[in-house]
Amino acid sequence: MPPKEPPRRRVPGPARRGPGDRGRPAPRRPRRTAPDPRPAAAGRIRLGNPRPRLRLVSLALTLVMLTFVVRLLQVQAVDAGTYAAMAEKNRYMSHKLAAERGRITDRAGIALATTVDAHDITADPKMFTPEESKAPDAPEQAAALLAPILGADRAELANKLKAPKSRYTVLARRQTPQVWKQIKDLKSVFAEKAAAERAKGGPGANVLAGVFQETSSRRVYPNGDLAAGILGYVNADGRGAGGLESMLDKELAGKDGSITYAQSGGRRVPTAGTREKPAVPGSDIELTIDRDIQWAAQRAISEQVTKSKADRGYVVVQNARTGEVLAMANAPGFNPNDISRANAAAMGNAALQDVYEPGSTSKVMSMAAVLEEQAATPGTHVTVPNRLHRGDRLFKDDIDHPTWYLTLNGVLAKSSNIGTILATGQLGKTQSQANRVLYSYLRKFGIGSPTGLGYPGETPGILAKPQDWSTSQQFTIPFGQGLSINAMQAASVYSTIANGGVRIEPTLVRGTRGPDGRFNPAEAPEKTRVVSEKTAKTLAAMLESVVGNEEGTGTKARIPGYRVAGKTGTANRVDPELGRYRGYTASFAGFAPADKPQITVYCAIQNPTRGSYFGGQICGPIYKKVMEFALKTQQVAPTGAAPARLPVTFDPGA
Repeated sequence: MPPKEPPRRRVPGPARRGPGDRGRPAPRRPRRTAPDPRPAAAGRIRLGNPRPRLRLVSLALTLVMLTFVVRLLQVQAVDAGTYAAMAEKNRYMSHKLAAERGRITDRAGIALATTVDAHDITADPKMFTPEESKAPDAPEQAAALLAPILGADRAELANKLKAPKSRYTVLARRQTPQVWKQIKDLKSVFAEKAAAERAKGGPGANVLAGVFQETSSRRVYPNGDLAAGILGYVNADGRGAGGLESMLDKELAGKDGSITYAQSGGRRVPTAGTREKPAVPGSDIELTIDRDIQWAAQRAISEQVTKSKADRGYVVVQNARTGEVLAMANAPGFNPNDISRANAAAMGNAALQDVYEPGSTSKVMSMAAVLEEQAATPGTHVTVPNRLHRGDRLFKDDIDHPTWYLTLNGVLAKSSNIGTILATGQLGKTQSQANRVLYSYLRKFGIGSPTGLGYPGETPGILAKPQDWSTSQQFTIPFGQGLSINAMQAASVYSTIANGGVRIEPTLVRGTRGPDGRFNPAEAPEKTRVVSEKTAKTLAAMLESVVGNEEGTGTKARIPGYRVAGKTGTANRVDPELGRYRGYTASFAGFAPADKPQITVYCAIQNPTRGSYFGGQICGPIYKKVMEFALKTQQVAPTGAAPARLPVTFDPGA
């Protein structure tokens, strides 16, 4: 039986179309594509494996991420403090809070130097650009408006405003409130005009919109040039630059404070915290100066310097019992409120800084040495020829005269150079020994040493050691030539005699008053016994003869109702520019009442060129004016006692 054929597999044929299938294409059977048995043709490109590329990209991304992680770690962990500080610095602004400078007052508390509110006038230069100001020449317009108010140069102001990259410039410092009010009113006017112009569709230019102010302070001297030589002045930074302002700058300045606040966009954030360190005001300084006596002294010396056409002059008034300086006046002076107009030569304190040969007012120290060493008495006879040959010179008195027969008191009363040389020659067995003795007394009186005031620029004077005295100096120093002093030293000499022979270091400062209101008195001045009380009283009586006796040289210094002791001086003057003798130094020194001294006054005028140049003639009247005023101001009553009448001459035939 033949094998059966396997059943045929039914292959589906094309589907029959129904009535609804018209127009639809029959599905096509996909054809199976057999692999191409042919080998690949040469030069055909084959696709590479993508895995190596993916590995490189992954590695690069990993390195980038690792870099970010390391940087983040550095910022947040390693350098976190540094970046926090930088952020803090940029966020917070710190400003100095200036301490108020202390006042300087006279002995009664009257202000001689004080600090008042002021304004620094500033500007934002960017606001003066054409874009911001809406005016092509805003800097020039603003400068023209501000220059007359600030007293500044118009071109200089315009240049300051032409700095568009800057946001801050100072136009003027320490202006008064009145100046700022003028500018503020002017700003308001321009702001209203600009607003009205904008309302009409115009540009609305406002050339003063960028002008502002910062609160500041200003040093003011209410009495102008009064006591300017003592007070000094402050510089542009508000620091002491001369006189007591410089000497006591640390006490007066106080300690500045600070304020730190958050800011954003250049403006303060009001809701953020604020750190403030308050400023500590400076201490007030109370001087020994009496304003009224200072005024009287300054007026008197200024008038005489002008009248005599002199280079300068000074008056010192001192309380003889305490050493306190009641006045120290210089002429010419200066106004510390306006340093720019001051004469540089007049800006110091000449009464302490000028050094000059005193002349005959110095003879009182020679007489003190003679009396203290008991080399002579007021009644000792001294025969005074018209000329005296000593060393390499021929000495004479201020006037030619026949031989004078004077007592030692008369030598001082008539201010005889020759008589003084003869008297001081008795201080030792040899001239060399006499020189050493005289030198020791000059030093005790304070010559050649600072006065003790500690004033900046004060001169100690010039006094060579006795072994260095030239042949002529041995005989000129006794009558006041060949040594140099300042006015305060000269006044101190007479205060020493007035105080019974005890030298008290002069003082200018009574004490300080701190911010707490507590007064701290100055240290007590040093006291030194120079001569005995007996010698001092004898000298006072002899000095009274200079003023009270008709033969004395100081009669113009008499004060009705008071006994006055004093001494005239007329010295050859060394011209500081030429370095040789030219002109004179006229002076007068003394105290009153002579029998119970309270006040010392010293006056000196340098190089008077009109009228008299004798000390008794031009300084005697100044002494009288100032002393009379000081006695009344200090309420010093006359003693009423009769003066001692010491003889001036003697009869050679008796």
